[in-house]
Amino acid sequence: MQLPIQRSWLAFMFSSIFLFAGNATAEEKEGKFLGAAETEYPAWFKDSFLDLREDLADADKAGRRMVVLFVQNGCPYCHALIERNLAQKDIEQVMRKNFDVILINMWGDREVHGLDGKRTTEKDLAAALKVQFTPTLLFFNEKGDVVLRLNGYLPPHRFKHAIEYVANRQENKISYRDYMAANASHNKSSKLRDESFFARPPYDLRTLKGKKPVALFFEQNDCPNCDMLHDKVLIDDSVRKVVSQFENIQLDMWSKTPIITMDGKQTTAKELAKQLDVKYAPTIVLLNADGKEVIRSEAFFKVFHTRGIFAYVLEGGYKTQPSFQRWLQGYADHLREQGQDVDIWRMGDDKSDVN
Repeated sequence: MQLPIQRSWLAFMFSSIFLFAGNATAEEKEGKFLGAAETEYPAWFKDSFLDLREDLADADKAGRRMVVLFVQNGCPYCHALIERNLAQKDIEQVMRKNFDVILINMWGDREVHGLDGKRTTEKDLAAALKVQFTPTLLFFNEKGDVVLRLNGYLPPHRFKHAIEYVANRQENKISYRDYMAANASHNKSSKLRDESFFARPPYDLRTLKGKKPVALFFEQNDCPNCDMLHDKVLIDDSVRKVVSQFENIQLDMWSKTPIITMDGKQTTAKELAKQLDVKYAPTIVLLNADGKEVIRSEAFFKVFHTRGIFAYVLEGGYKTQPSFQRWLQGYADHLREQGQDVDIWRMGDDKSDVN
């Protein structure tokens, strides 16, 4: 199944090439754009007329559940979802048996009939549902309620647990947060990984109000994905440069570490994680200087997107552009016009393309 050709992420980047050009001249060298990947979507995805009420009814009648998958052209994380996750037989079997997958281009113009019966377009539906990352998957129950939302790419083992949670209708028995904790992978790391830019206790966010943005790093012991974040992403100099301009607080999401919020509430890391609906480690919640959450990173992101998420908050991009993806397009153009290569699929320990 081919994604309908629309004003794609990659096409938009090249069409807006002079957005931040300033005094740049044609003779100046422009940075390369690397890492995009086009994706062939499985033929077993539902060939939908994009009437979500009908799709929901069809899924219920067949004893399955409806999944709406938001993607965009050139998205390497969408490519990884198909080529890495769904290429594994056990994952594909769970998906095909239990779900009808409806493909939506987050920049698309095709008409969609929403669950409320109203007509809209793919891109307007994505905006209304506040889709900030691709892939984003929304899993619906038989009543049309979202029982699980996955914002961004999850590695195969985490993705498998997520789809089994919905397929087995566990949402009325256990919270997704507790389910993922019970099924977490473990390795030999027995303590949190430290970084030079992490603040030291006590943690009193009241002292930061109005001064600088805050990044809350929710992690846990025995966490391979946390190790990946530190070893493959936070190691990168460009990431460290932007992250260091935040007040960075690392919290064990299951601990009783005390913390005082910007509104003066005394709580613990565990209670704050629950309050913020932090489902798994690592999750990075980014707050502006007034203590309001702007965006969070809870999926698997490489260097460019991690750097972009922090820059989006630090530079105040969210104040004028509520769509992180649209802001990121201009951010990439700006870097390239300064002669920097933009590789959206690079890890911090690899200076070339990383698969």
